[in-house]
Parts: sequence; C-alpha cells; structure tokens
Amino acid sequence: MDMSAGNRKGIGLFALIMIGIGSIFGSGWLFGAGAAAQVAGPAALVAWVIGAVFIGMIAMCYAEVGSAYPIPGGMARYGHLSHGPVLGFLTGWAVWIATASLIPIESIAATQYMASWSYDWARDLVDPANGHLTATGLGVALVLTFALWLTCYWSVQLLARANTVLTLVKFAIPVLAVAALVASGFHTSNFTAHGGFTPYGWPAVLTAVTTCGVVFAFNGFQAVINLGGAAKNPGRAIPVALVGALSLGLVIYLALQAAFLGAVPPEQLAQSGGWHGVNFSSPFADLAKVLMLHWVVTLLQFGAFISPAGSNIANVASAAYMVQNLAETRFFPRKLATVHPRYGTARPAMWLNLAFSVLLLVTVGHSWHALASVISAAMVISYLIGPIAVGVFRRTRPNLPRPFRLPAAGVLAPLTFAFAACALYWSKWPDTGKVALLTLVAAPVAAVVLRRRGRRDLRRQFAPAWWLVGFLAWMSVLSALGSPDFGGHGVLPGGVDIALVALSAVAFYFWAVRAGVHAHRVGLLEPDAVLDGEPVAEVPAQGGAPVAGGAAVRDGGPVTGDAPVPEGGPVPDRGAVPDRDAVLDGGSAPAASSAVAPEDNRPTASV
Repeated sequence: MDMSAGNRKGIGLFALIMIGIGSIFGSGWLFGAGAAAQVAGPAALVAWVIGAVFIGMIAMCYAEVGSAYPIPGGMARYGHLSHGPVLGFLTGWAVWIATASLIPIESIAATQYMASWSYDWARDLVDPANGHLTATGLGVALVLTFALWLTCYWSVQLLARANTVLTLVKFAIPVLAVAALVASGFHTSNFTAHGGFTPYGWPAVLTAVTTCGVVFAFNGFQAVINLGGAAKNPGRAIPVALVGALSLGLVIYLALQAAFLGAVPPEQLAQSGGWHGVNFSSPFADLAKVLMLHWVVTLLQFGAFISPAGSNIANVASAAYMVQNLAETRFFPRKLATVHPRYGTARPAMWLNLAFSVLLLVTVGHSWHALASVISAAMVISYLIGPIAVGVFRRTRPNLPRPFRLPAAGVLAPLTFAFAACALYWSKWPDTGKVALLTLVAAPVAAVVLRRRGRRDLRRQFAPAWWLVGFLAWMSVLSALGSPDFGGHGVLPGGVDIALVALSAVAFYFWAVRAGVHAHRVGLLEPDAVLDGEPVAEVPAQGGAPVAGGAAVRDGGPVTGDAPVPEGGPVPDRGAVPDRDAVLDGGSAPAASSAVAPEDNRPTASV
C-alpha cells in the first residue's frame, strides 16, 4: 500500500486485471450458483445479469472518480473529497466494514468445502442439521484466516505476483467444472419443470441478486479501484481492468449457473419438491459426488482453497488501504497508518483488520450464507458515494483531468444511485436495518472525534452528511413496511414499494449532490492528507471555530477555511492541477501564490 512515487507505479495493467478477476472468482462461484438456484430456480440466470449490470454501473462511476484520483484505498476517501470530513468518515467506515468482512468469509467458504472431504474429522467441521460451522470448523476457519492474512504481510509487488499465479490456476477450475458437468448430462427439462423458468416469481430473482452472493461475487471490482492507485498509468488501467474483469466474470458465472441448473438429476429435483428443496452444503462438490465425478470433486476441493486464497490477497490489501485512509483523515488513530521501514506494509492496519475478522467469525460467521447476505447489504451501502461523487465533482471541479468520463452522467449517475437503493431494499428486512444501524454508528464517533479536535461547529460540519442519515433511516422504514417478498410487514403492496424506493432515491441523490456543492462553496472541506500534503496546524477562524490552517492550498487554488464563496457565484475549481500526480506521490502542490507546499516525506503504507 505504498503511495510514494517509487512504489505506487508497480502494478501493470495485466496484473491489475488479474487482481480484479481473482477477487471476482473468490468463494462466490463456489456457493452463489447453488444459493441462487434454490431461491429463484432457473431464473437465477437473470439475477446474474441484473447483478452484473448493477455492479457495472457502479464500477463506471468509480472509474471516473478513481482515474481522476488514483489513491490506493480511494473508496474510503472519495466522500471526504466530495462532502467533507463527516460524510467522508461515514462512507469510509461503511467501505471499511464491507471490505474487511470479506476476509473471514473466504475462510468460512474453504472450511465448508473441506467438509466434503472423505475424512471423519473433515465431516465434523459442519453441522449437517443447520449447515453451520461446528466448534472445530470455527477453529479451522480461524487458522485459515490467519494464514491467508499472512500472504499480504510484505509488499504490493508480492501481492501482484502471487495473485497473478493464483488467478490463472483458479480460473481454470470453474471452466473445467462447467465442462465436466455439461458433459455428464445436461437436462434442459430442468429449466421448465417444477414451476417453469420463474417458479417463485420475479421478487425472488431480485432477492437472489443481493442475498445469494451475486453482488458479493461481483464486488471484486473494488479491488481494482482500491489497488488501482498502485498501477502504472492508473487513469487508463482502472477503467480497462474494470471492464475486462466484470465482462469475463459475467460469462463464467452464467456458465456456472447454467451448468448447475442443467446437471441436477431430474429425479432428485422431483424428489426435493422443486428448487427450494435442492440444498447442497458444498453445491458443486456435492453435485459432482451425486454424478460420480470423483476427479471433479477433487478438483473442486482444491479450488475451495485456491479461490478464497486468491481473493483474500486483494481483500487484505484493500482493507488495509481503507484503514490507512481513515487514519490519514484523522478519524482513526494515526498510528494505524504506520508502515514497516523495510517492507513498507501498513502492519498496524492489518492487525486491526485481523482482529475485526476474528470478531466476525466468533459472533456471526456461522456459515457462508449467513454472513454473505449481511455483507452484500453492507457492500451496497459502500457503493452509494460513487455516483454522488461524480455529480459533485462535475460541478465543483469541472477542469479536473479525467482519463475516463462516465457518458451521460447527468442521467446515469442518479439512475445508478436509484439502482443501488433498490438493491439495498432487495437485501430484505431486517438485514437492511442491521447494516443501516451499523453504518450510522459512525455518526456519534465522528462527533466525538471532531469535538476532541476542538471543533464547536458540529451542526455546520454535519450539514453535508444529513442526506445519508436520512436516506438510511428512510430505507429502513420502507424495508420494514414493504412487501413480504422482501421481508417486510406488507403495509406497502408489491410494486408500489420498489417504485417508492426508486423515486425517493432520485430525490436523495439530488439532495446529496447539492449538499456536496454547498460544502465546497462555504469552504467546509479540510485539506486532504494525500492531495494537499501534510495538513498544517489548525488556527482559529472567525467565531472561534478552528479550521485547518492552510485550508489550504488544494489543487492549485486556496480555499480558506471559513471564507465562503458567494452563493450563486462560481464554485472554486480545485481540480485543475497539472502536477496532480506530484501531489499524490508526495511531491509539492502549487499554491495560489509563489509559496509551495512542503514536500510530504511521511512514510506511506504498502501491501
């Protein structure tokens, strides 16, 4: 996670694509097809297409912002850049929770597939009655979590080399599994029998998108955004790697889903009473056993280790970047951004993530399905700032160099935000309420941190963040009152609930963009530790409220702490910076006068 010039340019385009593909092909392919088929039947194929379109729209929003600001772990920083410190912490907290939660779930996936081994001790890892890990299984998952965590203990170059090798190996495993299952007998009648193509209706398809690992699987795109700042020519590499990884991922996931649906023996499907009754603990391995494909079982058992290991390399790196960014914005202790003098890794951040992973394992990590549904909802919340940041930066930083521009952003950005709101709703009550509450816990933490810094204008500081608080509260209410198909109490009839979610989301989008633009106008944004160099000491502003002393020189123009730009006047363009990469690399930033910001020689982290 080295953000210095020497190390930030270490990952090539091919390696970045491999990181994206490696993250997409984690444990999602091992469980997603089986879980989606059980919930939606053959229409699970549509769920994968919907999930890919949704994630593709989110990814393209982040491609614009990420290529303009190629900051490692940038998804935890963009809210800070667009709306100021409070919203930056809320969204950074959400991104960190979603990313760090991926570390233990990969270990759970490997442990569950170990239960398909023919050894007595392996069969004792999972309780067959409920599919949850036993005490022994939990112990194995803890050991695997620590072992996979150690993989990223040294450097980003090691990450790239190891991940490329693992990705090439594990990419072949699902391809061979698809070929073997199709060759064993493909039963086209499975796609129309037992209720037809949509045996449980279209609401089940939408639910499968977020609760069965579809969003979870495609979430690997985050690794490209979060590690793209360490790439050679990140402005080009990030969008190209996103398109390549997501496109290939969709093709393989559709092939896996179709192979699973067609390979289930019709007599077993009939005996189970339809797709709801097809319940495999290790879907592909158990199905291969039924079909007497013993070599495929062995291959899948091997893949159950390779796939989570490859994904966790990027997960550990991304999560450490998140902690470093939150530490750089001073909401986490600055010591967490400390790097090893020899290896350049943010080891304190990695230790924090390991502790969080262990906490998840021993509290809610009973099974892959139990954790994946909650993580998917948390992921959707972490996506919200992407399209909003596009809208804010288009108005406040029109001259910011953008190697990639989202086409028709005025339409696609609010549409993407509305899609994300629907995906959060599809996560089903009470999961929506749980993740909303987990996100909003950060609000009082932000207030405490700001007060400890000496801030007394908390109402002003929180003004750009109220839209997120209102949005999450509103979504929780709609989810609780919504259709029973999505876990609600049925106060809102089906169809009306989704329409209300989508329309209200558009209103929240424009509120959020307006709040961000206003934050820029009134000079609320503080200097950014990466883009502006080391923040200078705080000085009192008018009224006694301290502001960051330079308020610094940001991207070529001074924006003084509490000196507002007249409402209706031009928003200062803080983005027209010929030497933006010099700032990102720790060099000097041009000021409005002849003064030059001091060179930032602080050590930065690398994984």
